[in-house]
Amino acid sequence: MLLALAFALAADSGFDARVQAAKALEKNAEGKAWQGALWDKIGNPATDALKDCIASNSPADKTPFTIVATIDAKGRSSDVAVQPETPVAKCFTGQFAVWTLPPPPKKPAPYPFEIDVSMGK
Repeated sequence: MLLALAFALAADSGFDARVQAAKALEKNAEGKAWQGALWDKIGNPATDALKDCIASNSPADKTPFTIVATIDAKGRSSDVAVQPETPVAKCFTGQFAVWTLPPPPKKPAPYPFEIDVSMGK
């Protein structure tokens, strides 16, 4: 049921539908395991990238943002989008888009992914 919902939502290419498809997959066992491997790999680089983006866009707009992407079997991102498109969000998204992530679960392929980013004020 969850996988069918993710496929249906992914078929709608709107930003919000893509986010919901990714969030649905995060709830199953494979999605949770992949999220763990993902954050083990990108946790420190993501923190460093966000700090650099905040510092380089001073005074930084620390509005929370969401990134959505499609991840292929080799862990490469495509169709990367961010909302809202603040300078910090665009900076971080540009760095995220070139990282190689752990290979995602085999289904669905390509795999929808989202990150919600919040910063302290």
